[in-house]
Amino acid sequence: MRRIVLITIAAAVLAGGTSQAQELRAKVVVNTAQLSNTKTEVFDALKEKAETFLNDHRWSDLQFRESEKIECNFNITVNSWEESTGLIKGTLLMTSSRPVFNSSYNTTLYSVKDGDFQFNFQATDQLEWNPEYVDNNLTAILAYYAYMIIGYDMDSMAPLGGTTYLQTAENIVTNAQSLGFPGWASFSDNKNRFGLLNDYLDGSMEDYRQLIYKYHREGLDQMADNAETARAAITEALGLLEASKDARTMSQLPVLFTEYKRDELVNIYSGRGTSQEKETAYKILFGINTSLSEYWDKLKK
Repeated sequence: MRRIVLITIAAAVLAGGTSQAQELRAKVVVNTAQLSNTKTEVFDALKEKAETFLNDHRWSDLQFRESEKIECNFNITVNSWEESTGLIKGTLLMTSSRPVFNSSYNTTLYSVKDGDFQFNFQATDQLEWNPEYVDNNLTAILAYYAYMIIGYDMDSMAPLGGTTYLQTAENIVTNAQSLGFPGWASFSDNKNRFGLLNDYLDGSMEDYRQLIYKYHREGLDQMADNAETARAAITEALGLLEASKDARTMSQLPVLFTEYKRDELVNIYSGRGTSQEKETAYKILFGINTSLSEYWDKLKK
């Protein structure tokens, strides 16, 4: 199983190897409902070329079989389009997932809404990637998320296992800042691409990265073998979530985690687990994101 193989590779600091297939199975959706009288050819081309760029490029030296590719979705909502310049402004909802061991269930690993999704694109453009020369904002954004997806996936398989790929994403952020598009600026927004990655790699937030591993590998992946032990590990992982929030109170990462894991967390605890586990989970999650109190109330049932 790839999940076990990748743990070994990650623990060995990803020494290299020949890939059998590219890493991502990305699906791109482009929504132009907010536009009128659009020429659909440019958006059809955007979907096709973005998918090809994400799926056909080899982003790492990891070995993946076709059936082991990381599932991810890029949902683009176009808010405005200037035909003459090709400037497209909109939002991107990116979500990646991974299978849970010994089950048919896929768990969301990372999900984020990027409101700074702006770039120039013409239907005839060819999307190419050169990490040493970042001159296109669309390819920079897509490459950034490709490395974030792989980084999170590897972190879920081994403690801090995705560092190599996250650092590559960090380099993209640095190089893309000169392009003049929003989303890359340092310390301007704790929810932009710089802010979220900067928090994730900050030493004070290591508990959050350890959470990603413990929650998925020691928790969800063990559910089929021993649900009680797995739930106890998940409860411990939530303690790491709380510690990371305390360490960096302005970080949006713990809040994001509660948003894309809310239904899953309710399923883990509602009608299951000890009263102490339920109370601990409720206290931590309510303290991090009170706006989801209706979900956290279900934990106690």
